[in-house]
Amino acid sequence: MNKFIFKDEVEEPTNNKKLSKAKVWRVLVVDDDESVHQVTRLVLADAEIEYRKLDIVSVYSSSEAKALLTKDNNFCMAFVDVVMETDHAGLELVEWIRNELKNQDIRLVLRTGQAGSAPEARVIRDFDINDYKEKTDFTSGKMITTVYAGIRAYRDIMTIKRSLDAFKQLIKATHDLLKINQFRQFGSAALNHLLTLMDVESSALYIARTKIDFDDQSSNFIIACTGKYTCQTDDFESSTIDEDVKRLIQRAFEEKQHITSDGYFVGYYQTSSNASSVLYIEFDDDGENFKANLAELFATNVALILESLAHQQEVERTQKELLYIVGEAIEARSENKGAHVRRVALICELLAKKLQLKEDFIEAIRLAAPLHDLGKLGIPERILQKEGKLTEEEWEIMKTHTSIGCELLKKSSVGVSKLAAKLALYHHENWDGSGYPEGLTGVNIPIEARIMAIADVFDSLGSSRSYKSPWVIDDIRDFMASDKGKKFDPQLISLLMENFEEFCQIRQQYPDK
Repeated sequence: MNKFIFKDEVEEPTNNKKLSKAKVWRVLVVDDDESVHQVTRLVLADAEIEYRKLDIVSVYSSSEAKALLTKDNNFCMAFVDVVMETDHAGLELVEWIRNELKNQDIRLVLRTGQAGSAPEARVIRDFDINDYKEKTDFTSGKMITTVYAGIRAYRDIMTIKRSLDAFKQLIKATHDLLKINQFRQFGSAALNHLLTLMDVESSALYIARTKIDFDDQSSNFIIACTGKYTCQTDDFESSTIDEDVKRLIQRAFEEKQHITSDGYFVGYYQTSSNASSVLYIEFDDDGENFKANLAELFATNVALILESLAHQQEVERTQKELLYIVGEAIEARSENKGAHVRRVALICELLAKKLQLKEDFIEAIRLAAPLHDLGKLGIPERILQKEGKLTEEEWEIMKTHTSIGCELLKKSSVGVSKLAAKLALYHHENWDGSGYPEGLTGVNIPIEARIMAIADVFDSLGSSRSYKSPWVIDDIRDFMASDKGKKFDPQLISLLMENFEEFCQIRQQYPDK
């Protein structure tokens, strides 16, 4: 039986810091001698490394070790005997771990009681091991020293790997987030990516933002949250977030700096002259500040993207409102003071969705629709507001609003404006060629104009005009169906009829006032 020789050694004082909850260092012992396992357990029973205890797992042959490692490869280091079922079983196991199992992380310490069968110089040179020990000279102190060195080396390797993996995921996450253009979706995706990056099940995650308006009034709101304090409202003050957490977030806003502790990280980010964001995250203390550093790196990217998104959405919101205002101003010249332009935009959007067109086209036609009658700016009010039937001369003047609108819009190089130009020019073309200004037929009429033609007539029939009273729903349905294949695209009319109630709901949601 192989025996260890123990010498009297002075015990070093230990640091009694609190042990990491439920975390251990797993050490594999591969040896066919039971006494070796017993001694190893005895020596390492009270060892505490980086505030964690050791979990010693024993196997008694290289074949048993292979079977275990195939199923469970989560060990930080292993003591491997050279001579077991064969004279070189341990060496063959080392080669298998490195070359077939592809595990370069585990620290391998070769132990032998028969040094002649595996000379140290040759073994160190030819085999990918991290240490070589002869059992006869392996004291308890040397064993503990070896374990400390091995585990710390493993810890550093894993930190480097985690950093590299996190960096790769950070790039991917940032790339994914750049594709999202909605606040809530962005916030949720950011939090999910952060959980993945940190490899933790966090108990709480929040992204909050504050903005100072031109009147110096500040507003705070929650962009995203997850965990034990999930909030049902965007408003920061009225949210159900724990009051202590609220105070931390508010403190970060007021002090304009990060706040960190062993259990949480509060990152402050000044993203523009009048806006800032705070990320709050709770996590278990990892003893290395790895998670806090990673959270800070990720949150910096999130904050910058967030501000860019906020600015983009504010510009888009302004542009959309201006388009509606322009459309409503045009309608007002005809003394039509209802919500026609908003309804037409939503009807166009719904028709495009039912036709399963591309998302970017659906968005574009909704934005362009309010400008379909822009050319009416060039039509005299006496014609626009005439209560009776137009004369032939007046009608010819009225028809020019299509080309006037197109000329105004096509000056822009923006995609939405180009689509709006075609929409303005062709929305009075008829499927059978009887429309104006060019008498186009069928699919020669741009799809946006075919959609607009249906939306405009469908909503106008139900609205009050200077020359008519609003029609009842049944009469509108009959009229639209009767002009299928004449004035209107048959496929689009079929979609309208199949979903008639859904289109009618748009008028109910945005009634004329």
